[in-house]
Amino acid sequence: MKILMVYPNYPDTFWSFKYALKFISKKATHPPLGLLTVAAMLPKEWEKKIVDLNVTILKDKDLEWADLVFLSAMSVQKVSVKEVINRCKNIGVRIVAGGPLFTTGYEEFNDVDHFVLNEAEVTLPPFLEDLKNGFAKHIYTSKESPDIENTPVPLWEILNMKKYASMNMQYSRGCPFDCEFCDISVLYGHKVRTKSKDQILAELDSLLSQGWRGNVFFVDDNFIGNRKKLKNEVLPAIIEWMETKRHPFAFNTEASINLSDDIELMQLMVRAGFESVFVGIETVNEESLAECSKIQNRNRDLIACVKKIQRCGLQVQGGFIVGFDNDNPPVFERLSAFIQESGIVTAMVGLLNAPCGTRLYQRLVKEGRILKDITGDNTDFSINFIPKMDYDVLINGYKKIISGIYSPKPYYERVRKFLKEYRPLKKKVFRFRISDSRALVKSILFLGIIGKERLHYWKLFFWTMLRRPRLFPLAMTLAIYGAHFRRVFETCL
Repeated sequence: MKILMVYPNYPDTFWSFKYALKFISKKATHPPLGLLTVAAMLPKEWEKKIVDLNVTILKDKDLEWADLVFLSAMSVQKVSVKEVINRCKNIGVRIVAGGPLFTTGYEEFNDVDHFVLNEAEVTLPPFLEDLKNGFAKHIYTSKESPDIENTPVPLWEILNMKKYASMNMQYSRGCPFDCEFCDISVLYGHKVRTKSKDQILAELDSLLSQGWRGNVFFVDDNFIGNRKKLKNEVLPAIIEWMETKRHPFAFNTEASINLSDDIELMQLMVRAGFESVFVGIETVNEESLAECSKIQNRNRDLIACVKKIQRCGLQVQGGFIVGFDNDNPPVFERLSAFIQESGIVTAMVGLLNAPCGTRLYQRLVKEGRILKDITGDNTDFSINFIPKMDYDVLINGYKKIISGIYSPKPYYERVRKFLKEYRPLKKKVFRFRISDSRALVKSILFLGIIGKERLHYWKLFFWTMLRRPRLFPLAMTLAIYGAHFRRVFETCL
C-alpha cells in the first residue's frame, strides 16, 4: 500500500511567520506533527511519503503514485483543503481525512471517501482493519479519550527538516479549564492526559538522531495541566537529558496564567531549556473574563503575573480578544495600554469568533446570532456572529489596537521594555536565533536601511549591544518578528 500524507497550505497569518522566515531561508515554522504521528501508526511495510504544501508543491505524479491520500487540517486551511480534495477526485485517488477541521465539520466535505475523526489512537485501528478486509466504512468516530502513553514517536524520517524553523512534539492533551470560546475541551476533553517521561526522552532522542538542532515547540494547549507530574518526573528528566546532550534544543510551549503562581515550576522549565510561553490573557475587562468563564485569569494583577514569568526567564507571548458581549469602547485603549506596559512583544490580538461545538457557539445559536463558519484566522477582521457592540465601533477599535501596537515606535519600545526586565539563566548562552550572519545582514539591509523602522532598529541594535549584549540575538529576532507582524496587519488594514 502506498500512502501519501498531504498537509494543506496556511494563508499568511500572524503565526505563519512568512515574512520572518525569509530572513532565515526557511519555508514553514512547524511540520505537520499529526500526520507524522499517524504515519508512525500505519503498517511498517507500507510505503509513505509526505507533501506539506507550505514547503513544496503537490504534483500530479505524487497523487498518481498513491493508493490513499491521508489529509489533515485545521479550519484556517479550509480553502487549500478543498483544492486538494478536488485534485484527488480528478486523479481518482481515495481520500482519508482527519484532524480538527474534519472532526468538527466533516459534513461539508462530500468528496472525502473515509473520515477517521477524533483521536487516531482510537479510530485509526478499526479503519485499518476494515480496509484490510475490504469493507472500510465512510466514517469512524469515537468519544473515547485514549491513553496517549501508547502513542508512537512521529515518523520524522519521511520529513525534510531543513525546510522548517522549528520541530514540534506533544506531551499532553486536554485542558482542565472550560473557556466558553475554546474548542480544546470539545476536541480533547477536560481530563489532562500525558505521555510518560520515557516517551518524551524517546522523542527527543529521535529528533536528535535525525540531525535536528534548534527550536522545539511543545504543542500542548496547556503544558502545565498536570503540574505535579511535570515537576516530579518530566522536567527533571528533560533537564538531565539536555545536560547530557549539551543542550541541543530550545523549547517553547503554551500555558495558562497560573504558571506565574509556581516559581519552582518556572525555574524547572527554564533549566530544562524552555525560553518562551504563549499565555491566553484575552482581556483586561473583568466582566468579559467572567462572561467567557476564564476563571484562571480573574481577580489577578495580570501585568504583575506577566512580569513575574518574564523575570523567571520565560518570554511571554500573549493572546488577546476583543468583541465579548461585555466589552465597551474604552476596552480598546485599555488593552493597548496593557500590552505596552506588560512588555509582551508578541501580542496576538484577534476578534472573538465562535468555533463550531464550543459553548459560545451553542449559546449564540440559541440567541440567533450565528452568521457563518469561522475562517480560523482570528486576525483577518472576520467575525462569525452578531456582536453586542456596534459592528463599526468594534472593527474600528480593533484596527486602532493593531495599527498602534505594531507601529515601529511602540513595538520597539516594547522590545526594550521586555529586554530590560527579562532575566534568563546566567549560564544560558543564547544561540543566534536567526540562524547565521546572513540573516543579520538581511535584517540590516531590509530593516536598518530600507525599512521605515530603520531609526528604531538602530536604536535597539546599539542599545542591546551596550546594555544587554547577551540578548542581542533575541533582540534581532524580535526586530524581524515585528517586520512580519506589520506586513500581515498592513495587508489586512
